Amino acid sequence: MFEELTRRKKPIPEKLISYGFEDRGDYFQYATEICNGTFLLTVQIEADDTVNTELIEKETGEAYILYKVNASGSYVGEIRSAIEQVICDIVQKCYEAAIFKTSQAQMVIEFVREIYGDELEFLWARFPDNAIWRRKDNKKWYGAILTVLGKKIGLESDKMEEIIDLRMNPAEAETILSRDNYYPGWHMNKRSWYTLVLDGGIPDEELKERIRESYELAAK
Repeated sequence: MFEELTRRKKPIPEKLISYGFEDRGDYFQYATEICNGTFLLTVQIEADDTVNTELIEKETGEAYILYKVNASGSYVGEIRSAIEQVICDIVQKCYEAAIFKTSQAQMVIEFVREIYGDELEFLWARFPDNAIWRRKDNKKWYGAILTVLGKKIGLESDKMEEIIDLRMNPAEAETILSRDNYYPGWHMNKRSWYTLVLDGGIPDEELKERIRESYELAAK
């Protein structure tokens, strides 16, 4: 019932553990008292990132479920608010943006994090599903992940695609763009950038190498 709080976000296991969650194998579990110790709240985050809650009235040891149904009134409203505050705090401290859904997009985000320690920067409020990486030393961009209609980059597709824009040496542009599944840079200088679709059309190892090349080109 608190799905909106975690929409387009995903939990980071290490941060969940630091927060106080227990790793139960198939799920993470956290318990805390709310409403001045009247209730024990258990928050369970499943393997598919679904958040479940259970509330036990400490005095009776019985489950309290009215907050999960369409019950109204100030008392149940206070309980819902208390639970929401706990979940909001967990999300703020233990979750990260999960705008991009494809497995390859997730792979490159994790690869960049591990190799360069860089996180995506979401620069445009009007375009929350577009983000960039930049080098720490000179602040130059070396990559961008964007969501765009397939037809706009030359695909015969009416669906939204997750793409990555990377730097290239202009002298090599003709060779690079002659390869299968390589496209002129979307919303970038097409002499210096190219686009790849994050749908598995480019093998992961090749994609990682292209990211390394782009990172080095951004140093110049």
